[in-house]
Amino acid sequence: MTVTAWVTVIVFVATYVLIASEKVHRVKAALGGAAIMLLVHATAAGSAFFSQESGVDWNVVFLLLGMMIIVGVLRQTGVFEYLAVWAAKRARGRPFRLMVLLLVITASASALLDNVTTVLLIAPVTFLVCERLALPVAPFLIAEAMASNIGGTATLVGDPPNIIIASRAGLTFNDFLVHLTPLVIVLTAVFIGLCRLLFRKAFRYDPERAAEIMQLDERAAIQDKVMLVQSLSVLGVVIAAFVLHPVLHYEPSVVALLGAGLLVLVTKITTDDALREVEWPTLVFFAGLFVMVGALVETGVITQVSRAAAEATAGRPGVTTMVLLWASAGLSAIVDNIPYVATMSPIVADLAQHVPGDHNVLWWALALGADLGGNATAVGASANVVILGIAERNGTRISFWQFTKYGLVVTVVTVALCVPYLWLRYLM
Repeated sequence: MTVTAWVTVIVFVATYVLIASEKVHRVKAALGGAAIMLLVHATAAGSAFFSQESGVDWNVVFLLLGMMIIVGVLRQTGVFEYLAVWAAKRARGRPFRLMVLLLVITASASALLDNVTTVLLIAPVTFLVCERLALPVAPFLIAEAMASNIGGTATLVGDPPNIIIASRAGLTFNDFLVHLTPLVIVLTAVFIGLCRLLFRKAFRYDPERAAEIMQLDERAAIQDKVMLVQSLSVLGVVIAAFVLHPVLHYEPSVVALLGAGLLVLVTKITTDDALREVEWPTLVFFAGLFVMVGALVETGVITQVSRAAAEATAGRPGVTTMVLLWASAGLSAIVDNIPYVATMSPIVADLAQHVPGDHNVLWWALALGADLGGNATAVGASANVVILGIAERNGTRISFWQFTKYGLVVTVVTVALCVPYLWLRYLM
């Protein structure tokens, strides 16, 4: 590698250490790392801001921006308070039942929407219901972020890496439904069982608060019925456009921005109020992270590492698939699964031409490794970063290691379950 490439690696590792140690706020670390990458010419403005291969993924940034605005408007109708009381009453105030209900909703919604949109919708509900029942909110938020990543694995639109993979491999919405959805159902059930063990200290039942919850009328929480109808109508159109992406061919970011603009136009909310709900630090963090990973791409670091692994396993479908699965899980946890998949896709496309058998097994291994590997750390997936940002904004601090100590367990178990599935279905 060149001197610039080595400098890039050092800067990236140092930045990641700062993020993990929390000595410096993650936004400061990401912006600082991105600035140094530009300063040492590891990447340039054209590559950092305009390249599809190594630049900021504006589709992700604007998807987040649009959905944050939509969710912000929806929040003002009181619908989240309604859902909070409804969920708590359905669970009869029992903490684990409540978590199961929220996780099933999160995983299911993430398959139809994208996982970032889902956590934007479910996090406010979680804060409200946990406050009502005097429960610690952090375990619920962490579990929901992971459930969104698992559920999002099931469909083409569920997780941004899947959209990238589908485009590169020519896979359809139905391909993901047939090949990944059955496995995701099993993984979700296993994950709920893991949550019973991992977060058992958070399940403190308070009979008095549960009784108070059962007396509440969730319908009284709705503050503006007209705006609620308008917001849900626009959200329904946006969801339909997400699901119909293979037919309509509108990028999710375009759909989200159009939906946000339409909602601000038809409701009485002001522009200032709409923009006030945006998690700007989260968007800036993503931009910095994309620039840093792009520098690794530009200097050839990721390509060299990936090609070395590919060459070592070429011609052996089983070994190649397993290495790709576990390597994707590990690397996605470090560099965020979206830029990782964007980098790996052309390599997998090239590798698929030299491996006998069902070439799509490599794409499924990449999708499963990247999507599930995103659970391993607090910065492994977009949903994780968004959850941390929302938590911090609402006065709840979830540290990098608090998330990661649970995420590593969940990732190892879920990825391990993918091994027999891939082997028996595609490699035997």
